[in-house]
Amino acid sequence: MIGLFGEEQKPMKKERPPVGGDNLNAFLGEGTSFKGNLTFEGTVRVDGELEGEIFTKDTLVVGESATVRAAIHAGMIIIGGTVHGNITAEKKVELQTSARLYGNISTPSLSIAEGVVFEGSCTMGKKNEKGRGRVESPPAAQPQEKILSK
Repeated sequence: MIGLFGEEQKPMKKERPPVGGDNLNAFLGEGTSFKGNLTFEGTVRVDGELEGEIFTKDTLVVGESATVRAAIHAGMIIIGGTVHGNITAEKKVELQTSARLYGNISTPSLSIAEGVVFEGSCTMGKKNEKGRGRVESPPAAQPQEKILSK
């Protein structure tokens, strides 16, 4: 293309900014749907519909227009849309203002913005040094009987 002053110009390309510092590797756009198991590396953004199971050690971004019905196992999960299913994150779960999560969360770090709908339970804790599960809190102290004497 020739610009206003006779200079050659490249067509402008609309780019999404990277999320979480990672480059976007795949994108399921609004109006598209996927059913099955999704396994990936890097960052994947979903703005359409996805049903099944998701596996990654990296980052999953669920956009505002997305509806996901899946068990999710990821390193980091950022949710702005609707998720029906249990999620496990090795690093962090971030629920943005428009997020709606109907399921349980297991993660060492959780961020919930004002306005989020979350119906489920959350388990938080750090992995032990050998990575063989969570470090349990010590049991609560049991009440002791008091012996009263006259």
